[in-house]
Amino acid sequence: MAQAYKTETGNSDSGPERPGARFRRLLDGWRGDPGIWRRGLVTASIAVFLALVMLFHAQIPNNVGNLGSLTETFLPWLGLFIPVLLVVAVVRKSATALIALLLPVIIWVDSFGGLITGKSGTGGDLTVATHNVNADNPDPTGTAKDVAASGADVLALEELTPSAVPVYEKALAGTYKYHAVKGTVGLWSKYPLSDTRPVDIKLGWVRAMRTTVTTPKGEVAVHVAHLPSVRVKLNAGFTANQRDNSADALGEAIADEKIGKVILLGDLNGTMNDRALNAVTSQLRSTQGAAGDGFGFSWPASFPMARIDQIMVKDVEPVSSWTLPETGSDHLPIAARVDLSS
Repeated sequence: MAQAYKTETGNSDSGPERPGARFRRLLDGWRGDPGIWRRGLVTASIAVFLALVMLFHAQIPNNVGNLGSLTETFLPWLGLFIPVLLVVAVVRKSATALIALLLPVIIWVDSFGGLITGKSGTGGDLTVATHNVNADNPDPTGTAKDVAASGADVLALEELTPSAVPVYEKALAGTYKYHAVKGTVGLWSKYPLSDTRPVDIKLGWVRAMRTTVTTPKGEVAVHVAHLPSVRVKLNAGFTANQRDNSADALGEAIADEKIGKVILLGDLNGTMNDRALNAVTSQLRSTQGAAGDGFGFSWPASFPMARIDQIMVKDVEPVSSWTLPETGSDHLPIAARVDLSS
């Protein structure tokens, strides 16, 4: 009896199981099981549907609650379904689901994989920044100092209120010699401004402007815009018609620009994937897409889920692009370094 007891104890104290043994045991559980091809058909169908949505998002109609634009606004987040489906496929021991899951994986990596890797470079000769400061910002002075500390040569602010404008002007006067405010948007610059005027984006009041910034490397046309907000409503879907009309008007203004080098700064209330902004995005490059690190989400500041604040350029080379630390606003400020000599 004693010997038997010692033998049992010795067998149970043989040490931890090797990871390779676990993997082989898992394969043994699948090998020879014809059900691996029949199980998980629903999971496989969901994976294929997810792939089709990501691949053909531009064909999702906008005439019903602007569903297409809503999908495109949060398109990268569809990738969160992939690990969930993977777990289900493994638990169900479904080879069919695992193979089907390759489709959304490949499409997501092809569409957004490049945004994961850092693309920031060095150099450049102009730093620009933009920030929707929020009309209800409890600390405009602190916000102004925070964004000025970014080292931006040119700074755009949106959602300015008449009472807050003097506060921003005072707080930024020591950093920026030149500035202009039109309606609810403004531009502060270390370099001279000229030909400053409002841009009509079909709202009935001023939420966009353009100006010429004379830098040491020549003139640059800088546009500042705050497109109308969008809402998600149960009875109306993604209400964005006013935003879309303003985007078209902004696109026309940029197309009519006489200066070759153009920089657009502002809150567009839409992402680069949103087809409703095509009038703008078809003419300009996103600095984040070309030279940013990560997705660069800017809204909401407490848990950024989308990059609706944009820095976009034409005939200007992006060098780096990044988000700035949180201020008293519900948006994060964003900045970029560009090369004007290209």
